[in-house]
Amino acid sequence: MSPFHVLRNFISLGKTQDAATGSQPPKLPGLGELPELPEKGDDGEARVDSDVDIRKKQVFTGRYLFWLAYQSIGVIYGDIGTSPLYVYSSTFSSSPSRDDLLGALSLIIWSVTLMVSVKYVLIVLYADDEGEGGTFAIYSLLSRYAHIVRRDPREERSIKMERESNLPAMSKHTRSFLERSWVMKTFLKIIGVVGVSLVMSDGVLTPAQSVLGAIQGLRLVNESITTATIVGTSCAILILLFLIQPFGTSKIGSCFAPIVILWLSLNLSFGIYNLVWYDHSVLKAFSPAFAGQYLVRNQTDGWRSLGGILLAFTGVEALFADLGAFSRTAIQLSWLCFAFPCLLMAYIGQAAYISVHPEAYSNPFFNAVPPGTFYPSLVIAILAAIVASQTMITATFQLLSQIIKLSYFPQIKVVHTSKIFQNQIYIPWANWLLMIGTIVVTVAYNNTTRLGEAYGVCVILVTFITTIMIVLVAIIIWHVALPVVILAFLIFGALDGVYLSSALTKVPNGAWFTLLLAGVLSSIFVLWRFGKENQWQAEASDLIAPSSIIFSGADDGPPKANATAGGLHLTAMFGRTPISAITGFGIFFDKSGIKQTTPTVFVHFLQKFQAAPRVVVFFNLRPLPVPTLPFEERFTVTRPLQPSANGAGHLFFRITLRHGYTDEVVSADLGFQIYEQLRSFVIREGATAQYQRQKHIKWAVPDGQANSGETELTMPPKHLDEIAEVGDEAQPEAGGGAPTVAQQEVTRRELSSLECAYQDQVVYVVGKEQMRIREVTGCKPRGWCRRIALAAFLWLRSNTGSKIANLNVDVDKLVEVGFVKII
Repeated sequence: MSPFHVLRNFISLGKTQDAATGSQPPKLPGLGELPELPEKGDDGEARVDSDVDIRKKQVFTGRYLFWLAYQSIGVIYGDIGTSPLYVYSSTFSSSPSRDDLLGALSLIIWSVTLMVSVKYVLIVLYADDEGEGGTFAIYSLLSRYAHIVRRDPREERSIKMERESNLPAMSKHTRSFLERSWVMKTFLKIIGVVGVSLVMSDGVLTPAQSVLGAIQGLRLVNESITTATIVGTSCAILILLFLIQPFGTSKIGSCFAPIVILWLSLNLSFGIYNLVWYDHSVLKAFSPAFAGQYLVRNQTDGWRSLGGILLAFTGVEALFADLGAFSRTAIQLSWLCFAFPCLLMAYIGQAAYISVHPEAYSNPFFNAVPPGTFYPSLVIAILAAIVASQTMITATFQLLSQIIKLSYFPQIKVVHTSKIFQNQIYIPWANWLLMIGTIVVTVAYNNTTRLGEAYGVCVILVTFITTIMIVLVAIIIWHVALPVVILAFLIFGALDGVYLSSALTKVPNGAWFTLLLAGVLSSIFVLWRFGKENQWQAEASDLIAPSSIIFSGADDGPPKANATAGGLHLTAMFGRTPISAITGFGIFFDKSGIKQTTPTVFVHFLQKFQAAPRVVVFFNLRPLPVPTLPFEERFTVTRPLQPSANGAGHLFFRITLRHGYTDEVVSADLGFQIYEQLRSFVIREGATAQYQRQKHIKWAVPDGQANSGETELTMPPKHLDEIAEVGDEAQPEAGGGAPTVAQQEVTRRELSSLECAYQDQVVYVVGKEQMRIREVTGCKPRGWCRRIALAAFLWLRSNTGSKIANLNVDVDKLVEVGFVKII
C-alpha cells in the first residue's frame, strides 16, 4: 500500500463518518498545506508558538493617513485650539504695558513651541506602546524592556517582551537598578497611575469648562441671560454630547473636524489682519529675551501670571493620550502643518491689536475680530468650544482601556468603533459616569471664573510626570547618551517646574477638586491591582499540567498520559481515585488559556465528581485587537493528553478560538463547530502521521508518470484529490515496506467516539470562583488594612464581573462549577 492509498483511505473514512452523522465536514486543505504536527513537551501538550496573539501597532500611509490627520483635528485640537479665547485675559488683571505684552507673547510663543511642538510632537510621541499614548503607555513600554511589573497570566501571550541583552553600560545599569529596587518599581507604578488619573480628572472638568464658557459667550449679545438658563442649556448640550459617543471616534472626528478647521482658519486670518493693520512690530517677541525680561521685571507677579500662560497649551496631555485613536504621523502632520501656525498667528494678531487697544485684553478674541465678523465669529467660537470637550472624552476612553489591559481596573465592556482604525474605542460605562460627573461639576460651579481656578494644575502635573518617565525611556530603550538626556531634562524639567509652581497657587481656590478626584481614581486603580495580585497568587495552585492530575490506573510508575477507558485515576496528590466515564461531550471553558496547564474548572470538576466526559475539550476564547479573523484561522486544536494505542477511552483536546472584536463566536451552534473542528483535526493528524512514517520510502512510479522509474517522495502532492487519482497506480518498491493500518483503525475509533459523544449530549462547563479573605488573628493593623482593602476589591469585583447569562449558549446545556479561593 502506498502513502497515496493511505491518504485516500482517510478521505473515505471522513466521508463515511459524514454519512453516519448527516453533516458535511469542513473542506480539508491540500496535503501540501498540511503542517507537520507540533513538537510536544514533557506534559504531552503541543507547543505551538505563533505571533498572531501579539498586539501590533497599525501603520497608515496614503489616504488613510490624511484621513486620520483630518479626524485628529476634530478631536485633539478642540481644547488647545480654543485657548485664544481666554489666555490674555487669564494672564493680565489690568491693561498691560507694551513691554509686558511683548513679554507675555514671547512666553506664549516659546511655551507652545517647546512644550507642544518640540517636547510632545517631536519627542514624547515616539514613546508609544504599540501605538498607544499617555503616561501609562510609557509605563507599559518600560515594562516590556525591563522586569518591573507582574502581568496577568492571561495577558502575557499578547505582550512582546523586548528585553535586550546587548545594552550600553549606562542603559544596563539603569535597567538593573529599576529591576532590583522595590522603591523605584513602586514609584513608577504610582506616577503612571497618577498621570492617568489626572488626565481623567481633566476629562470631567474640561467638558464643563468648555461648554459653560461657550454658552456664557451669548451674554456678549444679550446680557440679561440668567445663570440658570446658561447652566440648564450647558447641561442639555453635555447630555447630547455624551449621547453621540457610541457613534465612535472616526464619525465624531470627521463631523467635528470642519468646525475646528474653520475655527483655526478664522484665528489665522484674523491674526494676519491684525498684524497688518495694527502693529507688526510685535513679531520681535520671537526673541526669548522679552520673556526673560518680563519675568525679571515683574518678579512675583510675573511668576503668578504663568498660571494664565500655561492655558495656551492645555490639552497637550490629551494630544499624547489620544495617540492610540490616530497615529504619530497623523498627529505630527496635523499639528505642525496646520494647528501650530494657526495658533501662533492667533496670539500674535491679538497682541498686535492689544498693543494699540490695551483695554482689549479682557476679551481678546472678540475685541480683535475684524469689523462685520462678530456674529459669525461668535457662532463658530461657541461651536468650537463645545467640540473642545471631545478631546478629553476620547482621551479618557483611551487611557481607561490601557489600565484595564494591565489589570488596574475591572474588565468592563470596551466597544471598538472602527473596522479600519483598531484603537478607536468607546467605553459605555465610562461614558455615562463621565456625563454624570461633568453635569454635577457644571451645576456646582455654574460659571467659568470658578472653574478656571481649578483648571491647568492637572495638565502641568501630567507633563512633569511625562518628562520624568521619558528620561528612563531615553536611557533604557533609545540608548541616548547621558549628557544629552541630562541637558534635555534640565530644559524641560525647568519649564515644567516653573509652570507647576505657579499653577499650585490655584489649589486653595478650586484646583483641590481635580487633585482630590485624581486621588480617588488612583486609589481605585491601585486597590484593584492589589486585589488582582492576591487573586493570581491564590489561583497559582491550580496551574497544573494535565498529566499531573490524571494517569492510567494500569501504570505503577510515574503518571502517564496514555489513559484507557476504565483506567483513568487521579494522581496521588488528588487521592488516586478512579475516574468514572460520563457519556457525552464536555466543553470546559478555560479562562487562562495557558497551554501547559489544565483549566481550573476541570480540576475542580474532577475533585468533586471523580468523573469526566468521554470527550473532554478545554476551550479558550482569545480575543484579538483586529476587526475580524477568517474562519479558517480562528481554531487551533491540540491534545493535552494522548489517547491509548487502540483509540478507546477518554479523548482530551484543547481548542483555542481566536476572534476579532466584530466576530460573534459564542453562538447556539458552538458545540457543532467544535465537533467539526475535532473531526477535521483527527483526520488530519492521522493522515499526517501516516505520511511522516512513509516520507523517506522510495516509491516506484509507473512509466508515463515520470522519466525515471524511481523517485524519493520528500514533498507531498498539493491536493488530496490528486492522491485519490494517482494512488492506485503507485506501488512501493520491493523491500520498501508497507505502512501499517493501525493508525487508520485508531482514527476510525476516535471519529466514532466523537460522533457518539456528540450525539449523546453536549455540555458547557464554566467555573464560578468565589474568593474569601484570610482571617486575621490578633491586633495586627497591617492585616486589618489588608482585609479592608481586599473587601473593597471583592465588592468591586462582584459588581463589575461578567455574568454567566452573557454566554449565548443553551442554558439547559450549561453547568456551573463553584469553588472557593482564599486570598
